[in-house]
Amino acid sequence: MTFELAVWHEPAPITAERAAATDPGAAEPHPAVEAFAAELAKLRPDADVAVHGGGRYARVRMEPDHADQISTEVYVLAKAHGLVCHDPFRGLVHNPGPNGAYDGMQLHTGDGMIVVDPDLPLVRDVLGRLGPANPFAALVVFGSHFLQVSPEDGGYELEYKDSARGRLYRTHATSLDDVRSAFEEYATDGRSFLERHTWDEPGTR
Repeated sequence: MTFELAVWHEPAPITAERAAATDPGAAEPHPAVEAFAAELAKLRPDADVAVHGGGRYARVRMEPDHADQISTEVYVLAKAHGLVCHDPFRGLVHNPGPNGAYDGMQLHTGDGMIVVDPDLPLVRDVLGRLGPANPFAALVVFGSHFLQVSPEDGGYELEYKDSARGRLYRTHATSLDDVRSAFEEYATDGRSFLERHTWDEPGTR
């Protein structure tokens, strides 16, 4: 099976549902599409990238063994060129923004996806996919802190680490809305979620 991503220009962020329903061949041609494809071809000659429709969109094909690594670079380049990237396999769309408050923040998922500077709607959509095929999601600001979630009986386990203090805290969230609120606040440099939950350090639960 070959893993595929589609990249094109949109004048504003779009939802995953709209991306799935969009024919990228009907998008308006944009010079950023060809620039993206040329840069990716130089960076990753092992990726099969082709521009279609006279610059309407680019399609990136890759072998499964290298899909996670190449995809991470595709997401970075697409964002840098102001393009959206549709991942039909996961049912996700990556928009150029809006972003969180931390430059270089990474989104990691249990199904192998790594996104540098993820847009906030993508984070929300990823959290909606938590389950056996995607058993965790984490936002990481390396050297500073991270927030991670995993499904557990009756809800979700949230973990927050303050790397500066070397402390890891855990709590239980009962709903996906609670999880999404915590992740949005964390990504935008808010910490209200710490006050809404009772946190235990490992070994005290």
